[in-house]
Amino acid sequence: MPDLIITNARIFYQGRIIEAELAVEDGKITQIARFVPVGDVDRVIDANNMLVLPGIIDVHVHFREPGMSYKEDWFTGSCAAAAGGVTTVIDHPNTKPPTLDERAFREKMKLASSRSIVDFGINGGVHNNLDDLGTMWKAGVTAFGEIFLGESTGSMTVSRDQMTDAMQVTKDMGALACVHAEDQDILESYGKITKGDMDPEAYSKSRPNMSEAVAVSNTVEDALAFGAKAHLCHISTREAAGIIRRAKYGDYGGSEGLITAEAAPHHLFLSNKDYERLGSLAKMNPPLRKRRSIQYLWNALNDGTIDIVASDHAPHSENEKSTDIWSAPAGVPGVETMLPLMLVAVRRNLLSLSRMVEVMCTNPAMIFGLDKHLKGAIWKGFDADLVIVDTTRVTDIDVDRLHSKAGWTPYEGMEGIFPMMTISRGEVIWEDDIHAKKGRGKFLPGAGYEEKPKEESPAFSNIDEK
Repeated sequence: MPDLIITNARIFYQGRIIEAELAVEDGKITQIARFVPVGDVDRVIDANNMLVLPGIIDVHVHFREPGMSYKEDWFTGSCAAAAGGVTTVIDHPNTKPPTLDERAFREKMKLASSRSIVDFGINGGVHNNLDDLGTMWKAGVTAFGEIFLGESTGSMTVSRDQMTDAMQVTKDMGALACVHAEDQDILESYGKITKGDMDPEAYSKSRPNMSEAVAVSNTVEDALAFGAKAHLCHISTREAAGIIRRAKYGDYGGSEGLITAEAAPHHLFLSNKDYERLGSLAKMNPPLRKRRSIQYLWNALNDGTIDIVASDHAPHSENEKSTDIWSAPAGVPGVETMLPLMLVAVRRNLLSLSRMVEVMCTNPAMIFGLDKHLKGAIWKGFDADLVIVDTTRVTDIDVDRLHSKAGWTPYEGMEGIFPMMTISRGEVIWEDDIHAKKGRGKFLPGAGYEEKPKEESPAFSNIDEK
C-alpha cells in the first residue's frame, strides 16, 4: 500500500501539465493516475490544484565543509536547498582540504552523510594530482571539477597543459570534466591595468569577456580533439555562448554530446549595474557583465546552447564581503533562491515551464548520471523527489526567511515564487519549516564507483584450513 498520496494536483508529467494524483511507496513513485484510491495510507496531501514539479537538481554548490564551516556547512546548506525546492546537490572540490585524493573525498562524504538532509554527489578536484583521479573515480566521485583555468576561491588554478593532461585521463575513465573557464594569462594582464581602481565595476573590467571566450575555446578544442566530455560552468558572456553554439551545431563538426554548459542565476538576473546597489557583495567569478549579456544568456538557454541552470552557491559571511572590491572574497549564495527566481522568469515568459524543468531537472540528471539513481523526472519507479508550488504566490525575497549561514542575498527585494512543500524520496523535508533530520540525505556514487569488498572477519578467516 502507498505511504503517501498527493491528490488534487497539477503534475508536470512527460513534458506537460496533467490533472492527476500520485502515489508513493518506499520512497518511489508507484502510480500517476486521474484517481488513486486512498485506502490504507500513512498520509494524504491535498495539493489544492497547485503545481507539482520534479525535485530540482543543483549540480554546482560549494557547501564549504570541511574547513570553512563558518561560511556554510552541509546541514545549513542542505536546509537552504530544501527550502528552495532542491532535492539533490553536487558539491565542488575547493574546500579545506580540497577534494584531491580518495582520503579527502571520503572525509567529505562522511561529513555530508552525517549532516545533509538532501541527496548529494561530490566532485573530485584536479590540481597536480593526475595519479589520484582514478582512485577517486572508483571511490564514487560524480565528476571532476570545477577545474580552474583562472584563479578563484581555493587557489587550484591549472595550466592549459595540465588541463589537457587531465582531460585525457577523464576521457579514458568516461568521466565528465567540469571547467571554470577564465584564461589566467588574460586575468593577469587586465589585473595590472585595473590595479588601484577601487570602483567595484573595475573588478568586471579585470576579468573581461575575452578571458572567458579564450578559455572556453581552448576547452572546446581539447575536448573535441580527445573525444572527452567537458561541462562548462557558469557561462556569462555572449562570446562564450557563441563558441559553445558553434561547437554543438556546426563549425566544429558537431560535438556529439561532448560539450555541455550551465548558467548561474546571478548572471541571468544581475548585471554590472548592480554594483551600485551591492558593492563588493556582488563580487563573483566570472564577474557580473553588462546588461546586454543577460539577453544573450537567456537566448542561449532557450535555444539549447546552455543545458543547465545551477546556482554556483558560494557563500561568504557578510562581514568578509564588506570590504573593498579587491579584498572581498568572490562568490554569492543562491541555492535557495534559484528556483523561486526561475519560476518568476517563467511567469514573465523568459522561458517555458517545460524548458525550465529540462535545465533544472532532466538535463542535470542525464549529464551527471543521476538518472541512473532515478532522479530528474516524475516517473513511475523514480524517486519521489517533488516540489509543490503555488505559482500565484509571488513574494519578495527576504533574507530573514532564508537558511544559508551567509545571512545575506544579492536578490533582496526581488520577486520569487518559493515552494510550498519539498519532498525527498517520499518524505516531506520542507513545509513552512525544515522537517528532516541531519544525515537523512543519501550519497549518490558516480558512474565509476567500485564497491570495496568487505573484509573477512578473523573469526572465519581460517575456517577452510581446519
